[in-house]
Amino acid sequence: MKLIMADTALRLPGCTDPDMTYINLATLKIAPCTGCCSCWVKTPTQCVINDDAVHVYPLIAKAKKLLYVSKIQYGSYDSVMKTMLERTIPILQAFIHLRAGETRHLYRDVCPKQATVIGYGVKNEEEKQIFRDLVAQNARNMNFESYQVFFMPKAELDSFISGEISGWTGC
Repeated sequence: MKLIMADTALRLPGCTDPDMTYINLATLKIAPCTGCCSCWVKTPTQCVINDDAVHVYPLIAKAKKLLYVSKIQYGSYDSVMKTMLERTIPILQAFIHLRAGETRHLYRDVCPKQATVIGYGVKNEEEKQIFRDLVAQNARNMNFESYQVFFMPKAELDSFISGEISGWTGC
C-alpha cells in the first residue's frame, strides 16, 4: 500500500493505482491523544476516541511507501500532522525492547516503509536541522527502512510530489 498524507490540499496527477491513498488531514476531525493508554491495555490496537484518526493509523501501519507533507513550525510538524502522528500509538505495543542501543516500543503489525517527508514554510537552516533530527527519530519509531527529507516553498509542492510519485507503480 502507498499513502500520501498531507496537512494541506494537494493537486495530484491522475493516478490509476488502486493501492494508493491520499489523505488531506486538514479535512478530518482528529482529536489529540489523551494519553490514557487504553489502546495498549483496555482495547489493544484500538483508540477509544471515535474520530477520523481511527481510520488513518491502520493505513499508516500498512503503508510500504509513505509520503508526509507538512508545514514546519518551530522545527516540528504543524499541529494537524503532529496530532495525527501522536494518534498512531495503537500500532505499537506497550512493551519496549532495546533496538540499536535505544528503548523502542514493539510494533504490532507495521510494514517496513520507504518514506519521503516534505516540509514547507521553513524559516532557517536551524529549523531544517531540528526537523531532520525529528524525522530521524520518527524513522526509528515507525519502521522506516529508508527515508528522505525535502524542504520547499508551498507553491512547489504539487509539482515536486507529482515527480516523486511518478515512479510509484501505476501512477
